[in-house]
Amino acid sequence: MSVSLDLLVIGDANPDVVVHGAPTTLAYGQAEQLAKGGALAVGGSAAIMACAAAGLGLRTALAGVVGDDPGGRFMMGELARRGVDIGAVAIREDLATGLTVALARGDDRAIVTYPGCIAALETGMIDPAVVGAARHVHASSFFLQPRLAPGLRGLFEAARSSGATTSLDLNWDPAGTWDGGLADVLHGVDVLFVNAAEAAAISGATDPAVAATVLAARGPLPVVKLGADGALARDGCRLVHVSAPAVTVVDTVGAGDTFDAGFLCARLQGWDVSRSLALGVACGSLSARRPGGVAGQPTLAEALTVVEGLLPDLGGPPRKCDP
Repeated sequence: MSVSLDLLVIGDANPDVVVHGAPTTLAYGQAEQLAKGGALAVGGSAAIMACAAAGLGLRTALAGVVGDDPGGRFMMGELARRGVDIGAVAIREDLATGLTVALARGDDRAIVTYPGCIAALETGMIDPAVVGAARHVHASSFFLQPRLAPGLRGLFEAARSSGATTSLDLNWDPAGTWDGGLADVLHGVDVLFVNAAEAAAISGATDPAVAATVLAARGPLPVVKLGADGALARDGCRLVHVSAPAVTVVDTVGAGDTFDAGFLCARLQGWDVSRSLALGVACGSLSARRPGGVAGQPTLAEALTVVEGLLPDLGGPPRKCDP
């Protein structure tokens, strides 16, 4: 099959129930507490990222699993409405769609997820022709999908053999082991997306710059998302950092996934790592303007306006490594 997709996103798709201004301590015993706001929104790292990419103009498809239930129908409808190709999403009548409740407080949140059919996804369920049709293949929520992990390296290598590049966003490991076959899968990964806490957990280094150096030695280009401090990457012998723009933060749910979409959009246009970081930071920051993971996602034109303001911080053209 000839290339017909810019991006294939593999992973979780489930509704998010986002509650804003939740109490710091939850009261059990059937005591009712009030919040400042709430929303039902597109959830799942992969689904949010796919929506962001489609909004930036990338031809984007999602491969995942939903149930044949109201939650699944909500997700399918919202993804299609936002321009994501859902032909590779499997619908399971025997499993329920996953559900996430995010209790958001400013730039922090507590997340409780019922996995449902999220963990049912396997690489054998993904049509190789869809993989071969993409310029880039990205997988999300590695630790929530243990059945996906054993075949993921092979899928990535198949994508590479078709001329595609690959990326992986780990997201949090609820089990706290930070393993699940990750070392093997990294052999097929071109770009590894992590936040500071995830980078520390898998590298053993609490300093994000040191963590990026450790992770770079394992093969992929490590991109570490730092929230209000922007993002950094270890690009060969260079450590590249881009600061975040000043924005009024309403909700950071999905900001990291929207960052991923911006970074990959730039890379697919041939941008260097510095400017790709800038577009990622712009997209992630702008997504925090509105509640939920997708409502604040920017268009490419909006994001590029912010990138212009970040360019002076990038230090000019990339420097070559010392001999």
